[in-house]
Amino acid sequence: MNRIGLSNEATKKVAEHLDQHLADLHVLYTKLHNYHWNVEGAGFFTLHAKLEELYDAVAEEIDAVAERILMIGHRPTASLAAYLEKAKLKEAASAPISSRDLAVDLLADYGTLVAGLRSGLAAAQDAGDEVSVDRMLGSLSEYEKIIWMLDAYLQ
Repeated sequence: MNRIGLSNEATKKVAEHLDQHLADLHVLYTKLHNYHWNVEGAGFFTLHAKLEELYDAVAEEIDAVAERILMIGHRPTASLAAYLEKAKLKEAASAPISSRDLAVDLLADYGTLVAGLRSGLAAAQDAGDEVSVDRMLGSLSEYEKIIWMLDAYLQ
């Protein structure tokens, strides 16, 4: 048992899911900045502002996820090389990108995050880790809204 009353063995799987999410968040954070700087075309003003909002939210989430891993008794990954090796999301080239291509790519990325969180929820529920469940559900709710907005943008 750790200091917050959870089994270290049970929370190991939760920490692994959260650490995967942390790696993906770091790639997403960089990609959102990249697209913020490189978006071109008709949707520039809309997406330029929205991307800043998104990367600010990801920055806050990165810290919260890493701290949660520590709270449940494990150590988060903390190097760019390890994030790139672990992440399911892929970096994007620093090159001009159209609003449409950007939205399509981010729609896929947020879908990957949703799938990962759904998997992590089961591990957190099995561990009796309601706080991690709550953290994941909050992120899941935000990501589903972003997916809906990106999909509406593409219509």
